[in-house]
Amino acid sequence: MEALHHTTSTTPATEVIVVGAGPTGLLLAGDLAAAGLGVTLLERRPDTTSNLSRALGVHARSLEQLDARGLADELIAGGHPVGHVQLFRGFRLDLTTLRSRFPFMLVTPQFKVERLLERRARQAGVVFRCGSKVLGLDQDADGVTVRVRDTDGTRTLRAAYVVGTDGVHSTVRESLGLPFPGQAIIRSMILADVRLAQEPPSPFTVSAGKDALLLIGSFGDGWYRVMGWNRRRQQPTDAPADLDELRECARLALSSDYGMHDARWISRFHSDERQVPEYRVGRVFLAGDAAHVHSPAGGQGMNTGLQDAANLSWKLAAVLRGRAPDSLLDSYQSERHPVGKMVLRSSGALTRFGLLPAWPQRVLGAVGFRLINHLGPLSGRALRMISGIGIAYSAGPGAHPLTGRRAPDLRLADGRRLYELLRRGAFVLVTPADEPAAQQPADDRVIRASWESGRRTALLIRPDGYIAWATDSTAPTERAAALRTALTHWTGTPDRTGTAATGTPAADIAPTSGTKPPEATAGGTESADATAGGSGSGSGSPALAGSPGPRTSRERAADTPAGQ
Repeated sequence: MEALHHTTSTTPATEVIVVGAGPTGLLLAGDLAAAGLGVTLLERRPDTTSNLSRALGVHARSLEQLDARGLADELIAGGHPVGHVQLFRGFRLDLTTLRSRFPFMLVTPQFKVERLLERRARQAGVVFRCGSKVLGLDQDADGVTVRVRDTDGTRTLRAAYVVGTDGVHSTVRESLGLPFPGQAIIRSMILADVRLAQEPPSPFTVSAGKDALLLIGSFGDGWYRVMGWNRRRQQPTDAPADLDELRECARLALSSDYGMHDARWISRFHSDERQVPEYRVGRVFLAGDAAHVHSPAGGQGMNTGLQDAANLSWKLAAVLRGRAPDSLLDSYQSERHPVGKMVLRSSGALTRFGLLPAWPQRVLGAVGFRLINHLGPLSGRALRMISGIGIAYSAGPGAHPLTGRRAPDLRLADGRRLYELLRRGAFVLVTPADEPAAQQPADDRVIRASWESGRRTALLIRPDGYIAWATDSTAPTERAAALRTALTHWTGTPDRTGTAATGTPAADIAPTSGTKPPEATAGGTESADATAGGSGSGSGSPALAGSPGPRTSRERAADTPAGQ
């Protein structure tokens, strides 16, 4: 731990300190401030926006989370939607088949995501302290003390909770003494933003061949992100990188360098595959690259971090506002750690395939990728996991089959979409339009909405867009009792002022206690998708649709009505 050599001062307490102003930290801080909490965001850089960013793809589930914050459409307007992604020879992802409002991957540089999230965080009241280096932290039963050095010397900050979103070299993680086990999966990769004289055949392509690996992604504005690896030229990470070396990678992998020129930046890096064993230690949490890092294959890094933040923010807000006990925060570990593990495995498998010598890769690719592409369940599963919409959190015994699933963008009776309601940061209760008034909540714990269709299922949807509870019961007494239990379980017991006191959190609503903590069903989740229209991959699980009966192919491509 670094010694303190300057005068130390103490600043007033805040409720949450977020360390690191990347996409994960910005989304988390913005959510907490929007919930009315005092939030300080510490960033060691002198400003919070970097043009030297590695991430370039925003997947469907992350776009849904941004939509729940009113940001998706603006980001899409400045990016490049890609409906088909070529991953190596013979493996093609058709994103247009996703049952989402966003059946594509948005190619856009990370700094644009950061810029949008920073604006929202500042408007919500987040206090930014740029140029602040965290030196260490200590926690006790009442809060966390963070030691910080900035241009004015050293100081201590006090908060109820701290979240480390400060990347692979996280000071927060090191201060907790947590290991970061794993290994470097690929070394001496070159990354650059360039102009091309010739347009590639696909706006997003990953190719491997002749001892080289290359990724090309179009930003849609004449600039391309290019990432290359050359088995024949393995250099130390700190060795200078140049455009000639990247051109050679392109010719080996794609037989053409497409006339690369005018690199606006270029660097060399190595990619690790690591995950911290605990995402929570007392009052301190880790999210994003501070908790897990993996290869860039599949473009899931920034997306996984954004979804970590969406999972944690509403839980912290609920605890700090007195609507749930501190134990609710344990579900962050049990839900998100399995997701991080799954992403490490899937991205690592793609990278290891790309690193194979040419002839084994051709043989395995010809068999394996053809099998995946021609077997609907396998290709559908890969598509949903990479896009994030297939991730679900497991529920305990006796829970409704929809519990823990992602909620699609349901069509509601008043013409609005579910994700428009989620912008208020609250639970949403969806019931039949003719639900008796006695069964409706009489406080501010939830937003009530009704099905556009005549469906009788009742859903309680979490602020992060996952289904907390559901019932198909139509018996008024049974349904009312189950709803009261669900609301108390998730949002606390209402007091006389209409707010909620502490309740008992869990991942499902069941009459028994001691249920297993929720975990992410990171594998095989195609059978668990709460998708709109149809029966959902033949799984037998109840599907969610905005209207009954068959839907057109265009309607099945999204969870909203055609034309929205």
